[in-house]
Parts: sequence; structure tokens; C-alpha cells
Amino acid sequence: MSRLLFGLLWVAHFLPQRLLATAGEAAGAAAFWLIPERRRVTRINLGLCFPQMDQGERERLARAHFRAFVRGIVERGVLWWGSRERVERMVRIEGMEHLAALQGKPVLLLCPHFAGLDAGFARLACELDMVSMYAKQKDERFSALLLRGRARFGNQRLVSRQEGIRATLAAIKEGRPLYYLPDQDYGPKDALFVPFFGVPAATVQGLSRLARVSGAAVLTCATTLLPGGGCVLRIGAPWDNFPTDEAAADTRRMNQAIERLVLEHPEQYNWMHKRFKTRPAGEAGFY
Repeated sequence: MSRLLFGLLWVAHFLPQRLLATAGEAAGAAAFWLIPERRRVTRINLGLCFPQMDQGERERLARAHFRAFVRGIVERGVLWWGSRERVERMVRIEGMEHLAALQGKPVLLLCPHFAGLDAGFARLACELDMVSMYAKQKDERFSALLLRGRARFGNQRLVSRQEGIRATLAAIKEGRPLYYLPDQDYGPKDALFVPFFGVPAATVQGLSRLARVSGAAVLTCATTLLPGGGCVLRIGAPWDNFPTDEAAADTRRMNQAIERLVLEHPEQYNWMHKRFKTRPAGEAGFY
């Protein structure tokens, strides 16, 4: 099955960008009905995070999310097999001056799980050498393709979660920006329950701790899909007064920053993920 999917992605990457985006969104519209479990999770997440929203509006948002999410997967074919020049055309960068001003200094790029996440990494890899952590996928072929795609351009350092944080810190101190994705539910270990759209969410304290240990500046880095094809990667200015002595306050600030980014393009955030799977002791689960 995975070979068939990868074959289709390889064929699709030859399409012009506008047709590729259209094909991805059409596949996403079909996936909304073909993947009932993820449809259910998406509806639960949107209901928890946007209780004030009309149910019909949430349903439209859920369908738009599937279209964006699957489009992001389809467009990975360009990242895996397309030329460097095409990747550069596909993803426009805004705010690169913020990162350029910190060249050689430790930097943490806070990268929420938007549909264009991998496109953002590939585009930045055309400009500079970074470090990123990854988790091995259940499908070994998919895992290999992801790693190959992320390492195609430049000299990227990809650190498995099994290697731990020391290898990542060493790379940050070498001057490699960390492309950091801390906004999912990784279980109760080293997590605080911090509000995310008003719902307590198990959230890792890594951003605060890494910034404290490495002395790194923190910048948001969000990649979103553009209508008709392509993406834009927006890099924010360095945060002031971060980190503090309070990891909980720092982690709340991180979630609030992600919320603001999500509200700009709510359909593109990864609502299929069970963000609220880990619950405080004694609290019933949502899923």
C-alpha cells in the first residue's frame, strides 16, 4: 500500500503547482469520508477549542482542514523529488532578516504543526544548515523518505528522539538553528498541563529549558499553504524576556503564541492529532 502511495506522489510531483494543489485538495475532500477515525478526532478537537463557533461553521472548518492537510502530504512529492529551484519557487520566505541577524548564534525556531511544516524545513534547508529532531515512523519506507527529504539540501543534522537532547544541544551550540516542534501530546513525561484554547493540554517544557541551557533566541516559524499553490514561511522577531525562571509561564507563553498563529489559518493546523489525549489524573478522556 505504501509503495502505491509513494508512486502516486512521485507521479504527482511532475504536475504544475496549481494542479498539484488542486489534486491535493480533492484528495483531502475524499479523505474526509474515507478516514472516519481522524474525522472524529478533528471534530472533537474543534469542538473543544472553538465551543463558541456554530456547529455548521466547525464542520466547514473540519472539511477545509482535511483538504489542507492532504494537500500538504501530496506536495511533499516536490520536497522529496523536485529540484532545489522548484522548492525555492514553491515556498516564499518572509522575515528571513530576523534569522540572518542572529547568524552564528544559538536559535530555536518554534514551528507549529501546520500543513506546510515539511515545506518550510525544506525551504530553509536551501539557505542554511539546521538541526531537527524526529521520531521513527511505523512504516519504515515512509520514515526513510522523510529523512531523505529533509536531508536533501545542505548539511542538515537530524537527531532521533532516542539520541536524546545532548546531540541537539551540541548542534545548537555549533550555530545550527533548531527546527523545533513541541506542540503535540507526547505523553505525561516532562509535561505540564497548560491551556491550549482554554483546554488543559499536556505540553513539554522543552522550549523553555533549551533556551535556558543554550542561551538561544526564540523565533516563531510558521509555514502555511497559499491559495492556488505554493506556501509562505513567516519567521517572527526574537522574543523578548525569554526564558524566565518560571517554566510554566514560559510554556503558557509558547501555547499562546501558537494560538495566535493558528487563528490566522485555523484550517491548516493539525486537528487530526489527539492533542488532548493525556489527561490530568482522574479526568475522563475526550477520544
